[in-house]
Amino acid sequence: MNSGSDPRPGGEEPEAAGFVLAGGLSSRMGADKALELLDGRPLVAWALSVLRQAGLRASIAGALSSLTAFAPLVEDSQPGRGPLGGICAALDSTAASLSVFVPVDLPLLPPSLLVHLVGHAQVTGRAVTLCSANGFAQTFPAVVSRAALPVLAKQLESGEGGCLSAFQSAASRLEQPMTVLPVEYLVQTGHATHPQGLPAALWFLNVNAPQDLRRAEHFLRGSRRVS
Repeated sequence: MNSGSDPRPGGEEPEAAGFVLAGGLSSRMGADKALELLDGRPLVAWALSVLRQAGLRASIAGALSSLTAFAPLVEDSQPGRGPLGGICAALDSTAASLSVFVPVDLPLLPPSLLVHLVGHAQVTGRAVTLCSANGFAQTFPAVVSRAALPVLAKQLESGEGGCLSAFQSAASRLEQPMTVLPVEYLVQTGHATHPQGLPAALWFLNVNAPQDLRRAEHFLRGSRRVS
């Protein structure tokens, strides 16, 4: 199993590591969506770029071996059990105190959003830090403390609920309320902006099917015309 974060010179581990979750079945896309092209680049390259532009050393969690050319791969020991399996494998692979998770199908996330979420998590020491859009908590991007791993692993073994439910359980068990930051407030205060000027409502466009790819392409082309 590859390490989820490359050690710094002298053996020092980074405080935060980045992981792209890319272990889905891509049933609605009809092909491995991690390799589907958006504006000439595979979706996995978009996700890795967001992490790297946020200052994080990026790896891929729970993905097919065909993605090893893009970044180090953390293998999911329990494949087929959803993104929570990749999250647990990633947390187990790194000594970083915080891990940032982005799915391969959210290519329009801005790096500044991740930077702010990590900074907030470092200051507050919360087990899980998320954001919300239009009043609804978004499961990803997520900043997760390594201390949450035992609880998340138990949730994975039990098969109860999805990632958001597991995050809530970890926060409760660790007696650290889960932080959910409204993305609208972050935009208003200048803490999060999109490099191409896309509004926050589009940042969470989920690219699961060919028509979603076309929509994302349309928004990117529109942002270039405006700029």
